[in-house]
This record gives sequence, C-alpha cells and structure tokens, in this order.
Amino acid sequence: MTSDFARMLRGASLRVTGPRVAVLRAVHDHPHADTDSIIGAVREDLGVVSHQAVYDVLRALTDAGLVRRIQPAGSVARYEVRVGDNHHHIVCRSCGAISDVDCAVGHTPCLTAADDSGYEIDEAEVIYWGQCPQCAAAASAAPGGDRSHAALGTGRAAQPWIQRSQGQEQSAIRTRQRDSEEDRRV
Repeated sequence: MTSDFARMLRGASLRVTGPRVAVLRAVHDHPHADTDSIIGAVREDLGVVSHQAVYDVLRALTDAGLVRRIQPAGSVARYEVRVGDNHHHIVCRSCGAISDVDCAVGHTPCLTAADDSGYEIDEAEVIYWGQCPQCAAAASAAPGGDRSHAALGTGRAAQPWIQRSQGQEQSAIRTRQRDSEEDRRV
C-alpha cells in the first residue's frame, strides 16, 4: 500500500516523504477523520511528528487534489481520500458519524441551481443530516420511544464532535506554535 501512496504523490508532482505517506495512509484508513485523529494515527505510524507538519501535509495534499477537506456545519474540518466524484455526505445529528452518499444518477439536480447567477457550476456540496442506524435504534429503545433531540440529549450543544470552543482552539494554536518552534530547533 505504501507504494500506492508514493505513486499517488509522484503523480501529483509531490515529493515522497515519510510524513506525506503517513498522512495519506491515515486519511485512507480513517475516512472523515479530523486533524487531531490524523495526527494521532501519524504518530502511531512514525513516532514523533509535529502538529504543524501534519497541517502542512494536509494542506499540500488538499491543494494537489489527493485529499478532500469537508467541514459540516458546526464541525471541525475532516478529510477523506475519495476525491473527484462529486459525492455528498450524511451526518448523524446524535453521534457525528459521517458517511458518503453518491450523487444522484443521471440528471443531477444538485448541479442545477434555480439561479446560477452566471456561474458555471461543476460541483455541489450537499450535506444530509439525520440519525445513523445505531443512534436511531438507541432512540427507539429509549423510554417512551421519544426520538426528540431534547429527550435524547443529542441537540447540537450536546454533541462532542461539534466545533471546538474558542478556548480549545486557542490552546490548539499554542500547541501547534510550540511544536513548530521545537521543529525549528531540531
């Protein structure tokens, strides 16, 4: 599999490096993973790697079209290797699970806007929202079968995968800066 990732990098005119291969592998093995999860997977693979190195690799891979970045409303950025096919996503309102949904077959209504304002539309980013099978089953089993988010404690405020608070984001930025400083000293 590593040779496949190396071939992908060369095909995109990117230099083959350990961090690039490790990030591609992590995104391949963990579709729709957030950056922190990718960093964890890369560290399991390589050992020491800075946050900033992973962020830089993700940016390079996204710019090269090898990785797609998605960010459902209220969520941190997530990454996947399924690119170039105009597929969509469905997000569980309860647990945050994300699944791919193929675009409509034949005539694609999602690419036909009511008013395109003169744009030549070539892609649509559609996100469906609902409950995954596991959460739907748990909701059905809840006392009284009440499936409301209030009853289940699954409203947006209760979702652990929802975007970090400002304090958490500032902490993550400080950590990335510290990692970057450590990389420069090495």
